[in-house]
Amino acid sequence: MAKDPGRVLIFDTTLRDGEQSPGASLNLEEKLAIAQQLARLGVDIIEAGFPFASQGDFKAVQRIAEQVGGVDGPIICGLARASSADIKACAEAISPAPCKRIHTFIATSDIHLEHKLRKTRGDVLKIVPEMVHYAKSLCDDVEFSCEDAARSEPEFLYQVIESAIKAGAGTINIPDTVGYTTPAEFGELILGINKNVPNIDEAILSVHGHNDLGLAVANFLEAVKNGARQLECTINGIGERAGNAALEELVMALHVRRRYFNPYFGKKSESPTPLTAIRTEEITKTSRLVSNLTGMIVQPNKAIVGANAFAHESGIHQDGVLKNRLTYEIVDAKTVGLSDNRISLGKLSGRSAVRARLEDLGYDLTREDLNDAFARFKDLADRKREITDRDLEAIVSEQAMQPDSRFQLHLVQVSCGNALKPTATVTITDQDGCEKTAVALGTGPVDAVCKALRDLTCEPNDLIEFSVKSVTEGIDALGEVTIRLRRDGKIFSGHSADTDVVVAAAQAYINALNRLVSSVKNSSIHPQDDVVEAKI
Repeated sequence: MAKDPGRVLIFDTTLRDGEQSPGASLNLEEKLAIAQQLARLGVDIIEAGFPFASQGDFKAVQRIAEQVGGVDGPIICGLARASSADIKACAEAISPAPCKRIHTFIATSDIHLEHKLRKTRGDVLKIVPEMVHYAKSLCDDVEFSCEDAARSEPEFLYQVIESAIKAGAGTINIPDTVGYTTPAEFGELILGINKNVPNIDEAILSVHGHNDLGLAVANFLEAVKNGARQLECTINGIGERAGNAALEELVMALHVRRRYFNPYFGKKSESPTPLTAIRTEEITKTSRLVSNLTGMIVQPNKAIVGANAFAHESGIHQDGVLKNRLTYEIVDAKTVGLSDNRISLGKLSGRSAVRARLEDLGYDLTREDLNDAFARFKDLADRKREITDRDLEAIVSEQAMQPDSRFQLHLVQVSCGNALKPTATVTITDQDGCEKTAVALGTGPVDAVCKALRDLTCEPNDLIEFSVKSVTEGIDALGEVTIRLRRDGKIFSGHSADTDVVVAAAQAYINALNRLVSSVKNSSIHPQDDVVEAKI
């Protein structure tokens, strides 16, 4: 890859940092579906995961490298701490991809060195070239990150970066790990690196940032003005704590304000050449896919992809938009793939039509998953006259993308009313095929169902969130339910949709519970919280 790409490279870390959002864990099939859509979106690099974390992570990265990393597709990247074991596992996982990258990192701020790594600056200056050189021996494309760079002493940072580039790093990433900095400060940091690292022209300068103060996107745009040419971001801005810089906001800011940013790339302000390789018409589709599969609901007033992003309620605004959209809209909704078109699918539609539409929406299903999705489609078509894209998305994310199931829901029956005590009868089967039934009372039908399921499964947990929304308009709309369970400080999400919200709630609870059980069986480590000695 050229050291000056002439545009901004988009490094998507939805499948790695985004998955670290509480409750957003994804299984292999879900990760693969998102990776395939990211490729359609046109991202330059996909950080597919942290291979050393667990066997599940390793297999997911390897599968993405095999199926998504084509010659003309995105670079498939894996994360590795500055440790020989991590780097080796990463190299093995990404090996099937024609275009691949090892992304290794170590902390450089004094607070991290003292309290987390318990190492000196001298230790870090020794580890960095050794580990980068080792990564380079296994993969031509190596990225190095200075964790917590925004709180690191600049002069020390310059030394670390220089040594990493000398050892073979072609990309240097500057993370604002805790979302602490402001745009002016971040811009000065990037400018200082460009001025004070002698060999910086041999590497692409990248940025990674969290949104703890709501400044991540602003910080990145200031970094671009000062020479950053790779942005590490996530779909919908998901990620740890307050999340990461949002891909859709960054891309559309560079698209809409291209005349403003062009001069920083040495171009005339009126140059029509895009500043990223993103296919913007895929943005809405990608946002919905990630939201459906992670259970992370997009807030209505979210920029670019929120439900209200292109809605106008004020009479003055409505009048202006009707006369000329430019009066109150700076983005054409069609540019991000949003349209009011409704598909013509109903109960007479065949499997081929459903499969073709699902592929248009970004889903590439196996034969078995397609059979499941089509069965649910036909069941829904008997209850709804018109099936929309949103209905299809809900069907697939709930039916065909669930983790390996220890528990399966077979029957839900409730009785309730103003003169009745809400009662639920629930039947499930476990992985051995044993059928169990329980009856429970609750404050409402959903509470009764959840209590019955808790009694049946004997898996301790706390239900900390229950949310329901309508997928589309109308009295026959699907009700989409998200449930979050907590155990031992970890959060697990379940997501389901049905025309009966009580049934949807029961299935969402089962899905969350299956994730909980799967997580217990496949424990993993956190790339930044778990520290290892760096040895070759």
